[in-house]
Amino acid sequence: ERGAAWALYLRIDRQRLQCLNERREGSGATVFRPWEERGDRSQFVESDDDEELLFNIPFTGSVKLKGVIVMGEDDGTHPAEMRLFRNIPHMSFDDTAKEPEQSFSLSRDPLGELEYPTKIARFSNVYHLSMHFPKNFGAETTKIFYIGLKGEWTEAHRHEVTICNYEASANPADHKLEQITPQTHFIS
Repeated sequence: ERGAAWALYLRIDRQRLQCLNERREGSGATVFRPWEERGDRSQFVESDDDEELLFNIPFTGSVKLKGVIVMGEDDGTHPAEMRLFRNIPHMSFDDTAKEPEQSFSLSRDPLGELEYPTKIARFSNVYHLSMHFPKNFGAETTKIFYIGLKGEWTEAHRHEVTICNYEASANPADHKLEQITPQTHFIS
């Protein structure tokens, strides 16, 4: 029952998902998985040069994000802060100087049970989510085993370009009639 609420990982465009500063290429995508598999310690992402991690998460439609779970080790590698940005594709570490939509002080959560509720009004029409983890609890690198995203998904509305021709005034040559018969109406 609870796992169904955390199914937004199915709505991530995995081909375009990015994790910046990951030690092993592609490991950032492995932390977005089913609720039931959150205890799998073989799949994780670890930061490379320092403790910062930045996820760029494009969705296949529009998302109303209601909550986030971040699971790590019960030690200094667990992220201590999370900052959420919405609808800024291809975000870089330079862009993280901006004010986030919402930030959280995280607690150590080795079991993946602590839910951080979002301000739904700010996250009601999200097609791209950026998650910035600027620091951890004192280790050289940050390690994350599972990130759960809870919310609602709606299909993207594709607005196609429509080509229309409008006439400022009618061209009589376009509107030929076979025969014009005048009609007269008498009022008695």
